Amino acid sequence: MKNFKTFAIALFLAVGTLSATAQNKAIDTKKSSIKWVGKKLTGSHSGTVSFKSGTLAFKGGKLNGGTFTVDMTSIAVTDLEAGKGKEKLEGHLKNDDFFATDKFGTAKLDIKTVQAKANGVYGVTADLTIKGKTAPVSFDLTVAKNTATTKFNIDRTKFDVKYGSKSFFEGLGDNVINDEFEVEVALVF
Repeated sequence: MKNFKTFAIALFLAVGTLSATAQNKAIDTKKSSIKWVGKKLTGSHSGTVSFKSGTLAFKGGKLNGGTFTVDMTSIAVTDLEAGKGKEKLEGHLKNDDFFATDKFGTAKLDIKTVQAKANGVYGVTADLTIKGKTAPVSFDLTVAKNTATTKFNIDRTKFDVKYGSKSFFEGLGDNVINDEFEVEVALVF
């Protein structure tokens, strides 16, 4: 009986220690945001897309993982007004030329490795899946209290988004669209 009590106390302490050191924090999808900027030779467009869900994983108070799902059907253009091209561009971004949101309604990012760089700054490598295609992305993520922020570029052609790309089409002239687009992410958890 004495050994059983000792084992039970040790197990309780071990579980308590594990739960204190490993913690998943769900993001607030309403307060978190993704802003994007796509550039072309003759200008740029900007907009937003919303999170469907997301979790950051911490161990011992330090970031060690995470996974996020983005609602691709929420793509919105913010630099154009309604009736002045906004709806047309949003429709084009959602069709097969770009993100095919009727077939691929979500995108996903899974953090694979995390390297502490400085106080609250982590070098992150993740698998990003868009249109059913997965490719690695790397970025710095700054974590402070209940927020995390990053800004990085995504090469859309790695995800079969080739419309207007000079890497795949010749003779586009002024209609070339940059292969990379920029995302700025603000997480609240």
